Amino acid sequence: MMGIEWLRPAAFLGSILYALIGVVIFWLCFVIIDKITPTDLWAEIVEKQNVALGMVVAAMCLGVSIIVAAAIH
Repeated sequence: MMGIEWLRPAAFLGSILYALIGVVIFWLCFVIIDKITPTDLWAEIVEKQNVALGMVVAAMCLGVSIIVAAAIH
């Protein structure tokens, strides 16, 4: 019965709660980094199609996601 332990309501709701907390923290980190950089990251990536900046932001997103996941775990 160990295989379906994650289906318990407490474990399932805890997982949902931690996922939401992780997403909120990740979003806040992105907003803070967007505010401290001299240009508007979103406009630069989407409107001007700056692939290099997109790769830097993607790496930053992965780094923040790993930190948040480790903190929650």
